[in-house]
Amino acid sequence: MIVGHEYPSLPAWRNSRELLDCDVATFQHNPDFPHATDAFDGDRTRLYCYSPEMAERYAAHRPIPELAVHLGQNEAERPSAPGRDLVWLGRIDEDKAPHLAVRAAQLLGRRIRIVGPVFDDAYTRRHKKLFAADHVEWTGELGGPAKTAALRDAAAFVYTYARPYVEAGAAVFGESLRAGTPVAALTWRRGTCAEAALCERTGTVCVVPSEDDNETASRALAEAIERALDLDHTEVQRIGLQRFDPVRHFEALAARPC
Repeated sequence: MIVGHEYPSLPAWRNSRELLDCDVATFQHNPDFPHATDAFDGDRTRLYCYSPEMAERYAAHRPIPELAVHLGQNEAERPSAPGRDLVWLGRIDEDKAPHLAVRAAQLLGRRIRIVGPVFDDAYTRRHKKLFAADHVEWTGELGGPAKTAALRDAAAFVYTYARPYVEAGAAVFGESLRAGTPVAALTWRRGTCAEAALCERTGTVCVVPSEDDNETASRALAEAIERALDLDHTEVQRIGLQRFDPVRHFEALAARPC
């Protein structure tokens, strides 16, 4: 059974596994969920983590490294294209910090599309001057072909998050690379999902000390975007389709460790 990350610690689900006498695998999508001490044995009950950062947080449960792969309905990728402008995709709130991406785009004199639902109105009001700037386009939440088109048609995808936030398993890295769009990522420490997902041929990661201010971080991100814009979209897609292959991901979760 491949189950949600909370199930292996719930008595009812553990009883079901024992009755079925089957393996259980789960991917850790919450950086703060407390598991039962004996929820995983690393063999028949397995926990998979995206990044070194997440593996360290769940070290007591013998985590196995694995990238997260998501493929939504009607979200099969078309051949890559060079694209234009920038795109940021995710939920719009303090944790995801899209205002940093907006400022980086402003520094470069480039347009940026913000794709996703607003989760925090107070956050958007705090940064209303940036979000209302002429270079920003708001599309709201997208799915299916519209979502894959938003990624494919961009010159680069810009990834941000807030300093204290821990990204457990960002699907958007795989979604962007599978579309053939390179990624420019802002992080505050080593060992994050961005570093696990990307290589020098698919994106750039800037690691900014958390004590640096937002303007310094945005300037570092702008430089990372410029480097990402030089990457070849065809190669990005080729690597992305291999690294974030749904079949390979399922087979990895279904197989016992060697």
